[in-house]
Amino acid sequence: MENLREQRGLILAATKSIRKIGGRWVVPSQTGTGTYAVFISNTEHACTCPDYETRLQDCKHIYAAIYVMRREKNPDGSTVVTEAAVIAASHRPTYPQAWSAYNAAQITEKEKFQTLLFELCKGVVAPEPKKTGRPRLPLSDAIFSAAFKVYSTVSGRRFMTDLREAHGKGFIAKVPHFNSIFNCLENPDVTPVLRSLITQSSLPLQSVETDFAVDSSGFMTSRYARWFDAKWGKQQVKHDWVKTHIMCGVKTNIVTAVEIGERYTSDRQFFVPLMESTAKNFQVSEVSADKGYDGKMNTEAVLKIGATPYIAFKANATGAAGGAYQRMFHYFMYNRKEFLAHYHKRSNVESTFSAIKRKFGDSIRSKTDTAMANETLCKILCHNLVVLIHEMFELGIDPVFWN
Repeated sequence: MENLREQRGLILAATKSIRKIGGRWVVPSQTGTGTYAVFISNTEHACTCPDYETRLQDCKHIYAAIYVMRREKNPDGSTVVTEAAVIAASHRPTYPQAWSAYNAAQITEKEKFQTLLFELCKGVVAPEPKKTGRPRLPLSDAIFSAAFKVYSTVSGRRFMTDLREAHGKGFIAKVPHFNSIFNCLENPDVTPVLRSLITQSSLPLQSVETDFAVDSSGFMTSRYARWFDAKWGKQQVKHDWVKTHIMCGVKTNIVTAVEIGERYTSDRQFFVPLMESTAKNFQVSEVSADKGYDGKMNTEAVLKIGATPYIAFKANATGAAGGAYQRMFHYFMYNRKEFLAHYHKRSNVESTFSAIKRKFGDSIRSKTDTAMANETLCKILCHNLVVLIHEMFELGIDPVFWN
């Protein structure tokens, strides 16, 4: 067998009832109760399953339909093999890497990260000093220390060596106690500052990014959620998480807007705030999102700013809502391949989350809600600065903040 999907297609053809209705094959789901429509021609194949819509490559349902086409039985029980259908060879797309730029960015990343973070923190407006008591740590130094600590991925105590080196280079006025870093993350007034720094860190790529993608993901915490499961008659326990919604550019994976919501809140309501925040600073050409953001309001919001929405439609969507939503639904139905080519850009937002979690960890060390949200924002800020460092070498940009 060529691959795992081809093997599963053979199992489907052998165990399920696959029928041809009109110009399409109706293939049952292997794990559920639904069915998928498979279209097969001499030049190309298509399927309505999520696997094909995401990969644009032959899925197990296509393989199953092809096997049925090739295996036709005569009334006397003999088997006729039909050679008309040929399984198309699937080629995984590859993307070239500018290795000289990548190597140069990697070997100078830590040094340039501190420089960019220092320049970014210069624009932080310090609050009014207290009239009594010990002078507080400058807010710019506190945010620099907190973000640099998240970048290091080590504990606060072990991070103090890096912080002393940063002080020696003039990036902070004085070396704070490691508890001061934790206090900074516990401060709710830091949250809007970090959000503004994330926005500022994306602006040097205004002329590069025009296509954007949106999605959400969770960062695991050290807290546990407990509930009583009535079905199994016992208490269930699992890690709590911070649910983060982002919009990013699909070329460089720079994060342009971020929202942090409750664990079980629907993704759909965060789409418009993310898009409007991005549209304030970027010329948006198109936006791609998965079925969780499907809806008339989100579609019309994208068209309102002059962009094109490539939002996947749910299985029961009919386009009956009318207006722009109906037009996009008809465009999807009659130009499926072109629509999916744009929609496939959505995979870049998953790559963004993957890069953040692999480099800075998929878990949060903080204990309180405010600190967990601020630590998550610091991870995204660190990611943006790393992206800028890479583009400094690949695109030759010179990041300037707070113009």
